[in-house]
Amino acid sequence: MDVALVVNPAARGGAHRATAVRAAERLRSHGVRTTLVSGGSAAESVDLLRGACALGVDAVAVAGGDGTVSLAVQVVAGTGIPLGIVPAGTGNDFAAALGLRELDAEAAADVIAAGRTRTVDVARAQRTDGTEVFFDSVLASGFDSKVNDRANGMRWPRGGSRYNIAILVEFLRLTPIPYVVDLEFADGRRERVTADLAMATVGNTSSYGSGIPICPSADPADGLLDVTLVHAAGRATLLRILPRAYRGTHVEAPQVDTYRVRSVRLDAPGITAYADGDPIGPLPLDIEVVPGALEVFAPDA
Repeated sequence: MDVALVVNPAARGGAHRATAVRAAERLRSHGVRTTLVSGGSAAESVDLLRGACALGVDAVAVAGGDGTVSLAVQVVAGTGIPLGIVPAGTGNDFAAALGLRELDAEAAADVIAAGRTRTVDVARAQRTDGTEVFFDSVLASGFDSKVNDRANGMRWPRGGSRYNIAILVEFLRLTPIPYVVDLEFADGRRERVTADLAMATVGNTSSYGSGIPICPSADPADGLLDVTLVHAAGRATLLRILPRAYRGTHVEAPQVDTYRVRSVRLDAPGITAYADGDPIGPLPLDIEVVPGALEVFAPDA
């Protein structure tokens, strides 16, 4: 098996490269021919990966977090080329959905070398200019995208605790956001929600922000997306809901609506959406599930 292993050198001061080297050494010990692919930017990494795939690699792997995984998904989604993940990021939420979050570099490489794969869905978001981007875990907009914006700009602390700090800061700045949400269900039925919301989230998998189960019932292999809408309310009410998000019980609150859909359009003024932890563009966005678009290496697949 020939594997192209992608590492993002700009992330965490080179820590990903050290992890990638360890994973590559482990793969080679299994007889897997492994080439490290590393560009000076995200766009360059994607270009290099496209070139490697064009040359006929058997699989792609990434050493990094959700953002680095997303770079590879842009290339391999819909191609049948399987994707392996060596978790080395802040959140690793997509890796967690596959049962990989706690694995070290060697154990993750062992999963790839074992060759067992499963098929999962991805989501596709279309911008107003017609360009498209895939995401594999969660798209955030509203309060949670502002949290992402703040957390990504923080140099300290490392790890998931910076999301907790960002949540508290943005909570103090919270204001209602006028949304129009157009939902299309699996049976073709459509529904429009026009409301002031605190946030609107679309999940292919359940968690973001290093394990917060914002869409707790999301299944990346069910051919559908989960939508979580949190209606605007007073700070005291939202303060009671916020801790429940860490347990996934926030969806039981009367201020929270959930849907399982084939596609959704989100529209709100002045809001930038984040997907897989990175900004993908301002609303409005048209989002749809792409069933079975991604082959992934997974334990006990």
